[in-house]
Amino acid sequence: MMTDNLAGPQSGAGSRGVALSEPTVSVRKRWTTSVVLVNVGINAAFFGPIQVLLGQQAIHFSEPEKEGILALVTGAGAAVSLVANPLFGTFSDRSVSRFGRRVPWVFIGALLGTIGLLGLTVAPSVGAMMLLWCLVQLGCNGALAAITAAVPDQVPVRERGRIGGLASMGTVVGILMGAAIGAVVAGNYAFGYVLCAVALVAGMVPYLFLSNDQVLSRADRPPFSWPAFFKGFWISPRMYPDFGWAWITRFLVNVGNHLVTLYLLFFLRDAVGFDNPEFGVLVLTGIYAVLTLVTAVIGGRWTDRVGKRKPFVIGSSAIIALAALILAFAPTWPGALVGAAVLGVGYGAYLAVDFALLTQVLPSAASRGKDLGVINVANSLPQVIAPIIAWPLVTVLGGYVTLYVVAAVIGLLGAVFVVKIKGVD
Repeated sequence: MMTDNLAGPQSGAGSRGVALSEPTVSVRKRWTTSVVLVNVGINAAFFGPIQVLLGQQAIHFSEPEKEGILALVTGAGAAVSLVANPLFGTFSDRSVSRFGRRVPWVFIGALLGTIGLLGLTVAPSVGAMMLLWCLVQLGCNGALAAITAAVPDQVPVRERGRIGGLASMGTVVGILMGAAIGAVVAGNYAFGYVLCAVALVAGMVPYLFLSNDQVLSRADRPPFSWPAFFKGFWISPRMYPDFGWAWITRFLVNVGNHLVTLYLLFFLRDAVGFDNPEFGVLVLTGIYAVLTLVTAVIGGRWTDRVGKRKPFVIGSSAIIALAALILAFAPTWPGALVGAAVLGVGYGAYLAVDFALLTQVLPSAASRGKDLGVINVANSLPQVIAPIIAWPLVTVLGGYVTLYVVAAVIGLLGAVFVVKIKGVD
């Protein structure tokens, strides 16, 4: 049971050291709810376009070249996210705003994302579509970096599996909402982008008033220099090997996951032959979402109870790989249903437990936002790499069977490297 954290935001003078201390008091239920809602909004804004809307817009511009257009647009957007995550995380680490370190950047990120989504409704060309999607990625990844850092800022280590599981619920609900938007707009992708923008704004607003964000005093902010600023984005795997292995693990699992989901709309349309692929994406995402929600909550609580992270990460990564193999060798509607269910079971536990593990290998409390931003690059970089890998696999090197087998192998490598982490059980 969560109890109220009676400590509110501190003034600049009174907060000396508070923003950088390790939290010990349980967070409020309403704070947790607000974090979940931010995750819902961000992921609806991400996955509504990624799963359906960008694909529909690519078909609008050129049916024969739709795979290449989608790969170009999503790859460029993901490249922007590589910079946005650590950059916004660093800005939030150093922010001495009276509203706290994280709140201003959640707001700015959501604003940029909303502008980009609304701009996509009238994009006149593939080039404009790509630039506006890059703006969405810039804003949403910036907001994500700030809200992610808020968890180790305020949640004690003993509760991070549970809170990570609840935050993952927001991620999954956002993914499901994005798929629902893609299905209900019936090909009207412009209206879909508007709905995604509304979800992003609605998810952000409660956090602005319920954040309990600690204020960083100017005395606690380190001096700024450009060399130190750029050098800070490199976290030496020699000095922090657990951080390095955790990054590699998340990167590989996410490459495998993105290879599975990138062309899902086209997979149902071209390989499975499903009559209504947009509705099919919604059904599969719904199955995946329900099981992810269940396993995220159960896995998060279970890992907190037993005090171990690695066995859960290894097992869930293997289950995700199994889901890819099911899609590879059973490219039918029943096979897709089973694959979605297996993916949900694996990914829910992975989201909750891997996040808890990551918060325990961060190098410094003073740079949580930046360090988690670097970790989030392991979420974003696969979005760049996955289209580069997927396009030739689907169009030249064997089609969807090859694509999903490769996804499974890459995901399993992620499970293998978890054993290299020594500082967390």
